[in-house]
Amino acid sequence: MLSRKLTIGVLLVSVLLLSACATGSRMVILEDPNGTGFTMDFTRFSATNKCTLSLGEGDVVQVEAVRDSGKIGLRVSGMKGSEPYEGNDLKTLTFTIRVSETDDYVFWITGHDATGRITIKNLGH
Repeated sequence: MLSRKLTIGVLLVSVLLLSACATGSRMVILEDPNGTGFTMDFTRFSATNKCTLSLGEGDVVQVEAVRDSGKIGLRVSGMKGSEPYEGNDLKTLTFTIRVSETDDYVFWITGHDATGRITIKNLGH
């Protein structure tokens, strides 16, 4: 009887430890020291995070998305109300966005069990 209880106890502790390790997510944001962009690197990310970038009228922003798994969304909105981009199911791709006015732009990254990376770079005019 004691052996059976000990075995069940060891199994329960093992399941709890293994499930705790499996649910961890991580996000690392690296900003360009010149203030011209940033990179968000994430693993099993299920949330929304944001970064702000000051852009001038006519600036072109390069977006490089790498999706290893899960679902990634990106929305770009200016503080004055413009929304130059919104995409809800980004795959691995590179594209550009041109902004029409000088503003501080918020880049909202949404993930659902997402693993990958998004790099934002201001290419200028």
